[in-house]
This record gives sequence, structure tokens and C-alpha cells, in this order.
Amino acid sequence: MAKLSLVGLGPGSLDLMSLRAQEVIRNADVVVGYGLYVKLIAPLITNQALVRSGMTKEWQRADCAIKHVQEGQNVALVCSGDAGMYAMAPLVFELIADQSLQIDVETIPGITAANACASLVGAPLGHDSCTISLSDLLTPWDVITKRIEAAAAADFAITFYNPRSKKRQNHIIEAQEILLKHRTPQTPVAVVNAAYRDDQSVQLSTLEKFTELEFGMNAAVIVGNSSSYRFDDWIVTPRGYKNKYTLEDGTTLAGQTPGRSLKQETESSKERV
Repeated sequence: MAKLSLVGLGPGSLDLMSLRAQEVIRNADVVVGYGLYVKLIAPLITNQALVRSGMTKEWQRADCAIKHVQEGQNVALVCSGDAGMYAMAPLVFELIADQSLQIDVETIPGITAANACASLVGAPLGHDSCTISLSDLLTPWDVITKRIEAAAAADFAITFYNPRSKKRQNHIIEAQEILLKHRTPQTPVAVVNAAYRDDQSVQLSTLEKFTELEFGMNAAVIVGNSSSYRFDDWIVTPRGYKNKYTLEDGTTLAGQTPGRSLKQETESSKERV
């Protein structure tokens, strides 16, 4: 039976692409993808038929891939990052579900931008974090701002996808203004463009200053939480080990037990003392 494989390419370099992803692409009858992404996997292309299209042609790519599978061909629909993260997988599954199609589908995970970009600046996503796209092409801006507000109030480290484009300059400013209501101006921020590609750039800044940097929609902006700090060229978001252990020697703090829930001193317990 023919199969549709939704392939996450990761950042784009072959050494960060899974072996399974490379195998599926090599063995596909047809490879479908955005032109740039197909170019990134040129070393894997031999006799496969190629179907390339440009920006905003996502529906056409998904429909094309489904039709080739229905014709009995094995198809690799390639996406940057992870196919399920702001990429083609959701649309493909929507089309399949909407038409009640019976198609064999495999999703092959890839390293998404949040992970790729974070790896270049230490451990900025070391604790609870979320991703938010600032593109309002498919999501109303008022919905996006509510999500930013909620994530800021909950103290998540946040990775912003699609932070800025030629037509969309102010969204990242509004996001910054929302965050500044909940975090200090000195909160560390990383702006990473084209992670692991030839034009990669990494810029470290603060919540107060990062919007002054040059970046566009190919960048990801990582904003630390209230515990995040800058150390040399790294951003560190602690997991919370200092709440239970002494980092110098690893001993357990008084009142804490390894493997058990963290015990916090309450105001009432302080008053009893």
C-alpha cells in the first residue's frame, strides 16, 4: 500500500536530520515540498519525482501529495523543523479527515526551531516553555495576544515563531509590551536566525532592547522566564534544582526528600517559627 510520509527536516543540515527521515526521502517515489526545503535535501535526491511550490501554496502541496498517494506512489512531503509544528501535518490530516480518506500516513519528527535555536544559546528552555507564532495569516491577532498574555502571566519561557516580516513590524513590539508587564526589562532574550544554515546568526539581548535588533520571519525569538539569566554567551533557565539541593556538593536541603514532591515553606509555617 502506498504511504504518505510527513517528513520533518529539522533545521536543514543533513547531520541534524534523522536517519529515518533520510531513508524515507531516498526511497520515495515523489518528494513534495517548498522549493527551499527541497533544495536543502538535494544530496538525497536521485530518481525521485520532485514537486516544488512557493510560499502560501500549502494547500496545493498537501492536495498534490494526497493525490500521488491515491495513485499508488510513496510520497515524502517535506517540511522544515517538525512537520507537526506550524508545518504541513495539521493541514494534511485536516484534508484527510474532511474527506474521510483512507490513506496510510507516517509522521517522521524533526528538530523544531525552538529546540534548534535554544541549543545554540545554552539552556533557555530548561523549564516549562511554550511556542507562539506571531503570524496572523491564519489566526486572529486578538487570539494571539491572549495567548501571549496567558504565557507571560504563567511565567513560561517563550519561543516566538514568525516574529517579524516586511508587512508585519509591530506584532513583536506588542508582544514585548505584554511581556514587560510581567517580567523585568533585563530578562534575557535570544534572537536566532536560520539556525544551522549557512546564514545563521545569533544575537543575545534583553526584553527591553531586543526589538532594536535586525531580524525577520526566519528568526526565532526566545524569551526567558523570571528565573532565566545570562552567563557569558549562554542563557540559562534553571529547572529548579537549587530548591532541593546544594549545587556545590549535591546534598539535599533540609526538609526535602529526593524523589518526592518539593516542599515549600508557607507563610503560616514561617509565622509558627
